[in-house]
Amino acid sequence: MSAPVLSFQNVTKTYGDFRAVDDVSFEVPQGAVYGFLGPNGAGKTTSIRMILEIIRPTAGQITLFGNPSALAVRDRIGYLPEEKGLYKKMRAWSIIAYFATLKGMDRKAAKARAYELLERYGLKDFADAKTEALSKGMGQKVQVLASIAHDPEFVILDEPFSGLDPVNQEVMEDVIRDIKRRGGTVLFSTHVMSHAERICDQIVLLAGGKKVLDDTIDGARRCIPRRVRLESDADLAFLTELDGVEGLVAAEGPGQFDALLSASGEPLAVVEACLARGVHLTRFDYSPPELHDVFVELVGESAKEASFR
Repeated sequence: MSAPVLSFQNVTKTYGDFRAVDDVSFEVPQGAVYGFLGPNGAGKTTSIRMILEIIRPTAGQITLFGNPSALAVRDRIGYLPEEKGLYKKMRAWSIIAYFATLKGMDRKAAKARAYELLERYGLKDFADAKTEALSKGMGQKVQVLASIAHDPEFVILDEPFSGLDPVNQEVMEDVIRDIKRRGGTVLFSTHVMSHAERICDQIVLLAGGKKVLDDTIDGARRCIPRRVRLESDADLAFLTELDGVEGLVAAEGPGQFDALLSASGEPLAVVEACLARGVHLTRFDYSPPELHDVFVELVGESAKEASFR
């Protein structure tokens, strides 16, 4: 098994008495798309800045490609910061080419690469436009392409979907998938669970600077009980005696309850038990837990709004 591209070992970052990142450990394997998740203020951007050696950890160790210094392997890394910005008077292709040359590409190859990327991701007609004339979404796409123009092995994207409309969000997802198809590794931070659910192989969830989950998407879904939503005027307490039902809790509406299923519990068994008792159900809903359900369960109701932004 190959060595991880990124390794966090008991990393802590403090500012006075405040712990922005608190004893966090995880590894990002080669070729993975890794989601770095959490509400605003969870410690995601601080962690990314430590990875890139913009700031240093107070304690613990971070390695990239086995090296303790990101500066030693910087040409193998692509980075899109959370704070977006472009040189307004430069043309779209020249922005991309310029950043490629900073990573070691010669000017001719960098220009060819810039036009190739702009065509691939739907910006061919705007290659010669100054960035000040581009829409916000187009400008952000140009900045993303600038971060990957040198074909890095490891790409770090800090809130890459922020401010993009749904069409450009899909383009961003395509960019991430393309990086993986070429054998690259991606770490991207977000507080929007739907993106992570669609494209991640694994996720790390932070809350208050602490790691609360490090697992695959399926593993994350399994960490909270599955729920069957029921509505009835009858007393449903008998369901707690059913094999596979771990509990019954009141839901948001009158007469509505959630039956919490164990790993072996079957939703249809709940319906069959109700029919056997002659219980009339006016509602029966079941769907596997989504990532935002996991997010709310583990992070708390206070962060619920952020998970839907």
